[in-house]
Amino acid sequence: MTELNASEFRSLITSVFPELTASVFRLAAKSWDSLAVDVDDTLIFKFPRHPAAERALVKEAALLDIIRPSLSMAVPDMHIHDGPPIFSSHAKLDGEHLIAEDYQALSEGDRQHLADDLARFYAELHVLDADRLRSAGAGPIQPWQSPEAVRTKALPLLPPEIRSFAEAVIADFVALPPDPHGKTYGFFDGHGWNMAFDHAQRRLNGIYDFADSGFGPLHQEFIYSNFISPDLTARIVSAYEMLTGRKLDRRRIAILTGFHRLSELAEIADDPAHVGSMVQSAASWAAVAAHAG
Repeated sequence: MTELNASEFRSLITSVFPELTASVFRLAAKSWDSLAVDVDDTLIFKFPRHPAAERALVKEAALLDIIRPSLSMAVPDMHIHDGPPIFSSHAKLDGEHLIAEDYQALSEGDRQHLADDLARFYAELHVLDADRLRSAGAGPIQPWQSPEAVRTKALPLLPPEIRSFAEAVIADFVALPPDPHGKTYGFFDGHGWNMAFDHAQRRLNGIYDFADSGFGPLHQEFIYSNFISPDLTARIVSAYEMLTGRKLDRRRIAILTGFHRLSELAEIADDPAHVGSMVQSAASWAAVAAHAG
């Protein structure tokens, strides 16, 4: 779609919601796929930026209709407006992102409560009816870069002191057998930028952005919380095992975490605006792995 300006967003939204004419509109987020508009800090409107994003938005709303009634955790109640242009609306989940510094400030009890809530979220998500989800449009999650692409594109960008670590991660990833728990429908995006965390109450109020959800290897579900803290991941894994009776392989999760960071670096290797942050992401995980070793 042609990029909309602020006044056009306001016009489109108030044509469907005339009661919002006097409201405060602000751009909440801008990604490759969509623009999000926050209205009065209570409503979120998402505008897809291209046809593939339109299809993804419609699919996300359909999946949430199946997911939402079965979860203890709050997720968006998303409604699609056909336009043109097509856009979605939902009540904003009350809370902010949860990043590493925020987690470090939490007490022991608050950390465990967060991990228990996330473990329950994953446990409930992983037992949903796969056929219903497929009928609503769920498919395989986005594949990562191949090991060869990672070797070719990511390794030359890394500082020399972590290149051997990266090479070992790639070799370990190649040697991994298939996931012992197979593939399941999951969120596969559980980092703190998709969380609505109430910092005053130190509680997770909700999770959003299910655009990347789909069917993938079970262990991969547990890598994204490492962007917040490996301590959080360890707690989630232990709580999930207690809830489900499934035994998880912590070494596999660590290998997948490392390869994922290298894959992301390979994917944006030619993007000077973002390559630095991805190099730092890989270096941060190398430091964690070295400390753990």
